[in-house]
Amino acid sequence: MKRIQKAKELVRIRQKTLANGNDSIYLDIYNNGKRNYEFLKLYLIPERNSSDKAKNKETLQLAEAIKAKIIIDIQNETFGFKPTSKLSKLSVIDYITEIAELNFARTGKKQGNYYNFASLNYHLINFKNEKITFADIDDKFIKDFIDYLRNSKSGNKDKKGFAPILSPNTQHKLFVKLKQIIEKAERDGIIASNPILKIEKSDKPKTQESKREYLTISEIKELIATPCKQDQIKKSFLFCCLTGLRYGDVSKIKWGDFQKDNKGAIELRFKQQKTNGIMYLQISNEAIKWLPKREDAKDSDLVYKLPKNDHANKVLNKWVSDANISKKITFHCSRHTSATLNLTLGVPIEVVSKLMGHTKISTTQIYAKIVNDAKREAVNKQNGAFE
Repeated sequence: MKRIQKAKELVRIRQKTLANGNDSIYLDIYNNGKRNYEFLKLYLIPERNSSDKAKNKETLQLAEAIKAKIIIDIQNETFGFKPTSKLSKLSVIDYITEIAELNFARTGKKQGNYYNFASLNYHLINFKNEKITFADIDDKFIKDFIDYLRNSKSGNKDKKGFAPILSPNTQHKLFVKLKQIIEKAERDGIIASNPILKIEKSDKPKTQESKREYLTISEIKELIATPCKQDQIKKSFLFCCLTGLRYGDVSKIKWGDFQKDNKGAIELRFKQQKTNGIMYLQISNEAIKWLPKREDAKDSDLVYKLPKNDHANKVLNKWVSDANISKKITFHCSRHTSATLNLTLGVPIEVVSKLMGHTKISTTQIYAKIVNDAKREAVNKQNGAFE
């Protein structure tokens, strides 16, 4: 007797346990030989009492209702009742450009997001063409784009016309930007589901921990003792070594940003350029030494009058070389120096994280590893000293 084959269930409700203990509900949708996952932004909570149990029951009922609606939609589409969405024919390149322009209009900055989106467009065009639509983007498109990134060259060439292969970190950055675009397209109703959910974690571009160059206390002393061509760059760099400010922040602080707290200590209050978050940073007496003389400057006047970052780095390179320091130091290394300096001096990592304005403690832990490696290297130098 011939066995009757059971029809494959079109939609199944599934659950995924999150780090906070809740279960995220999603739909496993099988249609026309393809599998999609629809995350419903519905969550089941641990059932500690009858109220929790009742709430979870309501959530599951809502998930069942959504499941039933999607099954009807699939069946209607099978019989041709559901028109094809015109939105999926939108140009991906135009969509990314519009998002980049809106971001620039909101922030006034081209560094960061604007240039990253422009770079994503450059590589998407190189990968396919300018006519990519959202209908073209499926899991195969994304896998092929990841393969393209692994062997692609940067769009920025040096003076000799050389363009380096994209670093793993740049590949990861571009993939994250594409992920953001696809997620927004899903929220905007341009695509029905997110194809990136089908990409295995092992296939996605990974970041690599880059070397974070920093200065030791003895090297900072060498710089202090060495004349610099531009005094403003010397003072601001040393100030940043002691405070952890970024170049974009130190170049914009004004005299009025310095206030005294309720205990009489000097505090710097400013908006971080990178995060737009407000920082309240206590300034040590050692750091105050590297502020220029205020004289008759107004509260609205800049503390440091600095050139563009590239020019500042050129002056800095000469100054570091004159101090007989062989490390490749950029202005941003002052930030690395501040983190490692504080950790070396025994400041708790949680406090250093706050001083640096880090949003995640894991970012600060990178510096803790650097300090621990330096300590281990110092101790190992004793080995064999008495043989």
